[in-house]
Amino acid sequence: MFHPRRTLRALLPPLAAGLALTALPAPTAQAASTLTNGGFETDGTGAATPGGWSEYGSTGASYVEAGGHGGSYRLSHWASTAYKVETYQYLSGLTNGNYKLTAWVRSGGGQNAAYLALKNCGGSEQRTDLPVSSSGWIHVVVPVNVTNNQCTISINSDANAGNWINVDDLAFTSGTTGLSVKGADISSLAKSEAKGGVYRTSSGTTGDAVTILKNAGMNYARLKVWVDPADGYNNKARVLAMAKRVKAAGMKLLVDFHYSDTWADPGAQSKPAAWASHSYSQLKTDVYNHTYDVLNALKAQGTTADMVQVGNEINGGMLWNEGSTSNWSQLAGLLNSGYDAVKAVSSSTTVALHLAKGGDLSGTRWWFDSAVSNGVKFDAIGLSYYGYWHGSLYDFQTTLDDAASRYGKPVFVAETAYPFRLDSDDSLTNQIDTTGELVSGYPASAAGQLAWMNAVANIVEAVPNGRGLGVVYWEATWTAVTGNGWDPTDASSGNGWENQALFGYDDKALSSMAWFSHR
Repeated sequence: MFHPRRTLRALLPPLAAGLALTALPAPTAQAASTLTNGGFETDGTGAATPGGWSEYGSTGASYVEAGGHGGSYRLSHWASTAYKVETYQYLSGLTNGNYKLTAWVRSGGGQNAAYLALKNCGGSEQRTDLPVSSSGWIHVVVPVNVTNNQCTISINSDANAGNWINVDDLAFTSGTTGLSVKGADISSLAKSEAKGGVYRTSSGTTGDAVTILKNAGMNYARLKVWVDPADGYNNKARVLAMAKRVKAAGMKLLVDFHYSDTWADPGAQSKPAAWASHSYSQLKTDVYNHTYDVLNALKAQGTTADMVQVGNEINGGMLWNEGSTSNWSQLAGLLNSGYDAVKAVSSSTTVALHLAKGGDLSGTRWWFDSAVSNGVKFDAIGLSYYGYWHGSLYDFQTTLDDAASRYGKPVFVAETAYPFRLDSDDSLTNQIDTTGELVSGYPASAAGQLAWMNAVANIVEAVPNGRGLGVVYWEATWTAVTGNGWDPTDASSGNGWENQALFGYDDKALSSMAWFSHR
């Protein structure tokens, strides 16, 4: 549908596809301190080289064509044979400082590499990979610190035959970006270790999973809290013990209250057994006391929570039926009980509200509009976004950006994950186990897992006005270990998620952990 082929292509045979992009020609005389022709509107369809820009490599694969994001035209990279091409613009006379490049992009995927880069700016080159999005335009950002009064803006493709990208509406302005939360949920870890689970570095050395993740760049750990779980894990005592390890590793702590004895999600929000017969008024007190008790105990041992989720994936509310979204005033009372308890322990702790279905714009708006109109207090918005369930990357960006601007709050991905293989390491079928369930353009491999995480991180980083907090990977340490299945009431239940952990079936840290070092 967005195949950028055109008749003139046949008249522009690409150069040898093997050309290495190791050297740049001398900067052109037009070098300036502001970006020229960032919307590619200077020339009409078929312009081989856009005005103000230069090309290197398979130059026939880079050209202007109709169908822009904002205006009438866009830059495209495409060729019928494999190609390597760079479209670039050299800026000089810059005042040193922080800058960011923003752009709108699409890509059909399949390239060896397709990215925007800022280089020769005085420090290390900064890159942002283009997410695979063949229909909807996605905006991305690349930040850099200019220290030598110059910078080269670069659009790169190292592509196979028929691969394509579209780029449009570039802007180079002062400012910076980055993610403050690069985390993972490691709620399964304590039980895994108790049942014999082993974790190794990429080179095979046995080690502590928390340390291995920290060394990869992880800076936030998420721990769920169940009230009285059947297996004795993920309760107050276990969370206190794991919190010590998290804080000792120099990480921050996100505490995720389920307000249940077992999994709470959009399809299940069952009250803890101990609260089952309680009135709504008592439930408000239960929420306050339980939240306060866990968080105050964390504070007392020197591991104060940095962020707290009052509820887990509460699209339909929590503590059913009293806290269902069919009775918003009651749900609001329960949520505010949790909020008040968090702040009573630590006024600086961020309180987040967490929904699933991160690509559902109308559902997210309906929920948070209702929360705001019912006086619900919160500091941040967390969304689960699993690309094989919750819509396209375009849908996700649209929803995330809308939430940030509509409610004026920072946003983050509270859960995401991706498989590095499809077969199982235990007897339970994995939740994602066929190629048909994958997101197009992202294979079930460590490289595909890394590419997915970078795409999600790049979208969060691009949230306007610096409101993108970061990303939390779901269950990085949940490898297949006998006895550590999904059901706390059944020791023989298996794990349907081990192919989405960040440790392989050989227990070694996967190369996809590199996403934690995202800027």
